[in-house]
Amino acid sequence: MKRPARKRFGQNFLTDSQVIRRITDTIAARNGQLLIEIGPGRAAITRSLLDSGADILVVEIDRDLVRELENRFGNHPRLQIHNQDALKTDFGILAQGRAYRLVGNLPYNISTPLIFHLLGLQHPPVDMYFMLQKEVVKRMAAEPGNRDYGRLSIMCQNRCEVSPLFEIGPGCFDPMPKVDSGFVRLVPRAAPLSGVALEPRLNRVVKQAFSLRRKTLRNSLSGLLDATQIRAAGVDPGQRAEQLNLDEFVALAGRLAVS
Repeated sequence: MKRPARKRFGQNFLTDSQVIRRITDTIAARNGQLLIEIGPGRAAITRSLLDSGADILVVEIDRDLVRELENRFGNHPRLQIHNQDALKTDFGILAQGRAYRLVGNLPYNISTPLIFHLLGLQHPPVDMYFMLQKEVVKRMAAEPGNRDYGRLSIMCQNRCEVSPLFEIGPGCFDPMPKVDSGFVRLVPRAAPLSGVALEPRLNRVVKQAFSLRRKTLRNSLSGLLDATQIRAAGVDPGQRAEQLNLDEFVALAGRLAVS
């Protein structure tokens, strides 16, 4: 008998065979590639990835599910099972120097902090394919002037090319979530658009600006930048954070003193 999903882990297991096939066809794993799967759950995607001939590492925090995976796959020569927390995992180290790809059905309750963790990896993957809450995918891909546009949009797009692929309804999961999901591809850039050195300052500016997103930059950035410094970056202090594009935030970050 299969153990029920655990709410504290945010588990919603993918069960729809057509969606599973669409996902694995989109990922298009190949023989000899290394794929790391976050939260394999009941192995709905894992089985198909193994069929591709790729080497698979799975990272699963739930010990009971780890035992199920070990019982099901035994000593499969191309599968390694790691019982650990994805939020505390350095996937580049786990890959042991190999180029790797990341895939996963990310729990809703940790999806945003996990994305920020992945953006900060010293050795990023070749690409990433994730199932996430649809609203999170919209935020990742949002453009200036959109109500979904915010810190997640800017920091994701600074590091990656973000491509929403398709939506997945609640009925494709067990238990059914209360929201729609989305499937998204992230392709890390060779270097962040801001440059590596400026990225910490970019994060500080963006985080503060959007913490007071209804206020003008003159007010929201108070204590970081004054109106003169904002103008010197080529930005109108009377604008709000959601009106600025990535290049303008990078210009603001360039005016911020190194702390």
